[in-house]
Amino acid sequence: MNSLGINKDPKDTRVVVAMSGGVDSSVTAALLHEEGYQVIGMTMQLYDQGVAAGKKGACCAGQDIYDARQVAEKLGFPHYILDYETLFRKAVIDNFVESYANGYTPLPCVRCNQTVKFRDLLAAAKDLGADVLATGHYVQRIVNEQGIAELHKANDKSKDQSFFLFTTTQEQLEYVRFPLGGMPKAETRAHAERLNLKVADKPDSQDICFVPDGKYASVVEKLRPGTLDSGDIIHVDGTVLGKHNGTIGYTIGQRKGLGVSSNEPLFVVKIDPTEKQVIVGPKPELAKNVINLIELNILDSNIEGIIDMKIRSTQDVMPATLTFLGDDGARVILDEPEYGIAPGQACVFYRGNKVLGGGWIHSAEKQV
Repeated sequence: MNSLGINKDPKDTRVVVAMSGGVDSSVTAALLHEEGYQVIGMTMQLYDQGVAAGKKGACCAGQDIYDARQVAEKLGFPHYILDYETLFRKAVIDNFVESYANGYTPLPCVRCNQTVKFRDLLAAAKDLGADVLATGHYVQRIVNEQGIAELHKANDKSKDQSFFLFTTTQEQLEYVRFPLGGMPKAETRAHAERLNLKVADKPDSQDICFVPDGKYASVVEKLRPGTLDSGDIIHVDGTVLGKHNGTIGYTIGQRKGLGVSSNEPLFVVKIDPTEKQVIVGPKPELAKNVINLIELNILDSNIEGIIDMKIRSTQDVMPATLTFLGDDGARVILDEPEYGIAPGQACVFYRGNKVLGGGWIHSAEKQV
């Protein structure tokens, strides 16, 4: 288990642990409590508990809140439930809905980390006088020779969540700890069994927590009526191929479920919600080598120029050239074209295992 990096005796160190009710956050709280820290569990109620009724792997509602409380009661440390439904609705769900309605493909889990978890929950932890906030994320916080905290990939690369935490600011990184970042998931499960935690065999939570059965289109339509209006599916050559039942049912790079027939494989290459159009074309139409970013978060200012980056959490990094622009923007030029770059997704910068920062994808284009 990683040290919390605090020059205080554990019994004098107050640690708030963000507890989602899953095995990772439960083990985080349990191990810190076992080491003698003053653990306080905090669970955020983020949405109507009925929204995800029957949905396996949801978090921050119903059964998961109960599970978190049961762990705290079993081990004997305080546990609080924070009603963040309104905050979550404004910061995450509304953003999710607006993004889809505007033809973007959102990443609500990153938005949740950026706002509710590492802004609102962190503030609550400080209000309680906690020395640190600990989470069950699989990332590492490593202090460099200059005494500055850095964000690094987890040792268990198959569980690494650094991509989803690229919005963590330097100020937040000084306060947050990730005790599981150095251990494999199998070890986490083993600790849960050793400590006889009820959640030892509980499945990992799945994206997107507030969308029952993955039917996000119905959630968007409910909160933004009209987003399932019909429109044309158009080939890049201008030919109308068919009709769709709402642009929110499509994303850049999609191939399956287009509802049109063609002599060649077709992919979604553009979404125009204003004109209610889904534009499709052959795979080469997806190839882009320039990505325009907005809302940057930079953890290392000395990164302009050659970098490694990726636009999907599971892919390998790709070499590129980064140029900062005015108004908190940047342009990334890839060495090789990438396919299916979707506005609304993230572009994260790395140097080896170190996270350098990242930004949100505003648009992509092809330059010869």
